[in-house]
Amino acid sequence: MILVFPHLQKNNLVDGGLSNTFLVIHIFNVFSFVFVFSLTIYVHVFTANETFEKLASMSLIANMTVYLKTKYNMEGVLLVNVINIWSGTSSFMSIGGALISDMFLGRYLMLLYGSISSLLGMMILTLTAIVPKLRPPTCIGQINCIDPNLWQLSILYAGLTLMAIGAGGIRPCNIAFGADQFNTTTKEGRSQLESFFNWWYFSFTFALVIALTAVVYIQTNISWVIGFAIPTSCLLVSIVIFVIGHHAYIIMKPQGSVFVDLVKVITAATRKHRLDCSRCSFYDPDFHPRTKQLRCLEKAAVIANQNELDEDGKPKNGWRLCSIQQVENLKLLLGMMPVCLAGIGCFMTMDQQTTIGILQAIQSNNVLPSGFKIPPGWMGLSPMIALSIWISTYEILWVLQTKRLTGKAKRLTMTQRINIGLISAMACSIVASFIEKKRRTAALKHGSFKSPMSILMLLPQFALSGLVEAFAAVAIMEYLTTQLPESMRTVAGAIFFISLSMASYLNSMLVNIVHKTTKKGGKTSWLGGHNLNNGKLENFYYLAASIEALNFLYFNLYARRFIATSCTINKESKEDQHINEDQI
Repeated sequence: MILVFPHLQKNNLVDGGLSNTFLVIHIFNVFSFVFVFSLTIYVHVFTANETFEKLASMSLIANMTVYLKTKYNMEGVLLVNVINIWSGTSSFMSIGGALISDMFLGRYLMLLYGSISSLLGMMILTLTAIVPKLRPPTCIGQINCIDPNLWQLSILYAGLTLMAIGAGGIRPCNIAFGADQFNTTTKEGRSQLESFFNWWYFSFTFALVIALTAVVYIQTNISWVIGFAIPTSCLLVSIVIFVIGHHAYIIMKPQGSVFVDLVKVITAATRKHRLDCSRCSFYDPDFHPRTKQLRCLEKAAVIANQNELDEDGKPKNGWRLCSIQQVENLKLLLGMMPVCLAGIGCFMTMDQQTTIGILQAIQSNNVLPSGFKIPPGWMGLSPMIALSIWISTYEILWVLQTKRLTGKAKRLTMTQRINIGLISAMACSIVASFIEKKRRTAALKHGSFKSPMSILMLLPQFALSGLVEAFAAVAIMEYLTTQLPESMRTVAGAIFFISLSMASYLNSMLVNIVHKTTKKGGKTSWLGGHNLNNGKLENFYYLAASIEALNFLYFNLYARRFIATSCTINKESKEDQHINEDQI
């Protein structure tokens, strides 16, 4: 989730007041989440479209595991696959949305079409809650459960697919569309960038905690129909307001995609891979500095013969000849991949808690001594609360106090934060394994589907999942955005979304491998089918902890060096840019 909301451009001020563009967006968000804006001092613009899209999608995601388990009678492996594939596809679709937006539709139309697709998908899901025949009969006590048939699953998958397509159109474009409205080159805006990332995460999470608490409670304890109708209505309202403000927006025309430039470099370098470059001249109109890494890609910028240039000295075919700047952009991107791979391991831990962790909550005692029933979906709010507590503590107590005492704010480095996130991921899986063993033992002792162990015992593993996001996810998001040039801002968001999708797909793959391996010889799978009490989920968590330990070693022995390398390359690029500006 990467979002850049720049400071207001001076040209957008009219008679000392805010421009029409700013008013349309800002007034609506004050109406939506006025309590958030008192905390988010670095966030001046928050588009209503993404606010309600996130509210709508997250309110469904938070409780989708419970819905599929209780209303569709899905056993553990199928349920985890559906959730992970849906989540991964939603993130991966962002790449397609970015390409279509940059090359054909533009960000405004892509946002509009994406919102409509999400709305249609949510309407289908609401319909499944309204019409009982669209679901299998309710299973009492998870005994002799009737699985959903093909046509029931087809309708469900259609709704989830439309939502994934919609998310692919909204997520990559909303960031850039907000940036289109304002100036991002102010010195003040750059200096506040790091704090902004943390504060946006905090404000976004705080708003979701308030909203999802009510929606999830309604879905679980009152009515799934009403619980689905609320976010669907919210998204409908956001589309209406988004369209009403059409004439006030600054709408940029499609100018081509930087993704295509990256593919051009690979294509041109492949075509010229046998070319001898000992005495080659390069196409470098901007005199961009060349780095030593991945020199093989520089063949894409080699002028094999003068016929490759037109009368103005520009390439006739961009698929045969690229500039040094295009090559260096691809080098920089590839140099960031090792760090992103380490991040995927962290994201896998987060995904496991949103699916398997919720299944544990369903089979735990959710009744408090007062008689109040805690919806299992509320456990998904625990990571958000932990994230909010840490970020507010870090920004208010640590950063401000160190600045007050030493005169300079001291912050944890990216490497330190990612390492803490990796350790938190290991701890999350280890703690989850111990808690699951205790939960399952108590359930078997009492011979019940639900364990007498309190659902509150699951809080530590969910809280640790939140710390994984607070440290690793925020650091990797900042790393991607700050180390890539401004022209590649869309690519930064795309890489983050790809990392999320890969984590979801790998989680699904891991679950399937474990399921098929552990059920051989007529044994019960570790994941337990319809009933976790029949399996050994704690062993799965031990395996996950082992994978995280290997990920920790991989990062510290190999990937961490690329953070310094990327920073150095980016610094050299910026210095060269300033030199060129001074010469002009």
